[in-house]
Amino acid sequence: MDSTMILHRLMDVIRDRKRNPPPKSYTTSLFAGGTEKIGGKILEEAQEVVAAARESGQAGEAHLVHEAADLVFHLMVMLGYRDLEWPAIEQELARRFGISGIDEKASRGIS
Repeated sequence: MDSTMILHRLMDVIRDRKRNPPPKSYTTSLFAGGTEKIGGKILEEAQEVVAAARESGQAGEAHLVHEAADLVFHLMVMLGYRDLEWPAIEQELARRFGISGIDEKASRGIS
């Protein structure tokens, strides 16, 4: 599959699953569980990303990529659940681009 625009294509599928929930869909089951279920998966996947990042070599890199993809997917499901679109995330990242992370956090009152 061509990876160009894959996040937008995936968001389209997630949005469609919300509008037309197939009964045997993992995404449908996540939506049914709401913020609690989706959030739990995000936390679980984030822990797995950190664990995979500790692994070395090509196998470790492949594992990290796999877990990072899982994390992004579940994050996108949460966005879809909240009726947010991926371009909103891109716009926020673009707004922050070229700004020091320290300065950006300070602008939000976060230390």
